[in-house]
Amino acid sequence: MLPIIFVLPLLQLVILSNAATFEVKNIKFGYIDNDHTSTSRALVERFNASTYFNVITDFPSEALASSAMLKGEVDVVLEIPQYFEHDLQNEKHNRLGVTINAIDGAAAGVMNVYVSQIIQRFNQHVKVDLLQPSDQQIQVSNIDTIPLFWYNETLNYKTFMVPGILVLLVTMITLFLSGMNIVREKEIGTLEQINVTPIKKSQFIIGKLFPFWVIGMGLLTIGLIIAKLIFNVPMVGSLPLMYVYTSIYILVVLGIGLFISNFTETQQQAMFIAWFFTVIFILMSGLFTPIESMPKWAQIITEFNPIKYFVEVMRMVMLKGSGVTDILPQLLKTLLYALIMNGLAVWSYKKTT
Repeated sequence: MLPIIFVLPLLQLVILSNAATFEVKNIKFGYIDNDHTSTSRALVERFNASTYFNVITDFPSEALASSAMLKGEVDVVLEIPQYFEHDLQNEKHNRLGVTINAIDGAAAGVMNVYVSQIIQRFNQHVKVDLLQPSDQQIQVSNIDTIPLFWYNETLNYKTFMVPGILVLLVTMITLFLSGMNIVREKEIGTLEQINVTPIKKSQFIIGKLFPFWVIGMGLLTIGLIIAKLIFNVPMVGSLPLMYVYTSIYILVVLGIGLFISNFTETQQQAMFIAWFFTVIFILMSGLFTPIESMPKWAQIITEFNPIKYFVEVMRMVMLKGSGVTDILPQLLKTLLYALIMNGLAVWSYKKTT
């Protein structure tokens, strides 16, 4: 059990944090150059110089480009019209055709942003390069913006994902272990022996909770060390505050696991039920998709999702340096959740003699 409890979650933290990325790179790029001028070649070279695009080939016709996209050989096709340079010099405007594989809508949106940014930067420079001698008195001016990225200056997605993945692993391990605990006692027949002892229900539940609570806190500690040493995730907030909140949150998860365990007869049943609720909690926690983007009814349901509060607190404390007053709403809700779930776990455990 020790490798399952400690080694596998840490490997998952390292692997998932590298694999679960919102960045879109190595975009397969093709183009149709109907102009064949220095301006059109300069535009293509902009994409070739980008770290996001991998320029595959020059398609001689739109039909061949469509066929390549159908086969998955290309993700973006840029069509440069005939007389592209001529129209820019004389009419000062032109249109480009961009076709994007949008099976993955989120990735297509990111690709569209990348393409638009490159074309806009190219447009700013080409205005100066294509000015006619008679237009030299025209002053071409650009408005420069200087963005400030708070809490994640390097825009490193791992800074955003690692705290969430750590929440996921602590939740899953503690929930599954506690969910299978009493069920295992039922399967091997030792629960009947415990029931005939004078031990109280609350004492029995506490005895079942405490070892997994310690394991959950140990997983958090090792996960934070890995987050700092391997991923260099900033920890600008208070570590004691993070541990205080986590200690309450783990009680919530353990209470849910023991509550499930009281109503199941086999470890397989407990695992399936725990996994069912875990998937719902994870998908509606804001870990991978913003809660603000969900329908109103889904946002209301997330108010009863304990993982949502843990994800918020971890990111707020680690990345923003939030204090007790900042996380007080999440802390109070989690504490109430812990009292309710552990109260239900004690109540639902039927001690018979």
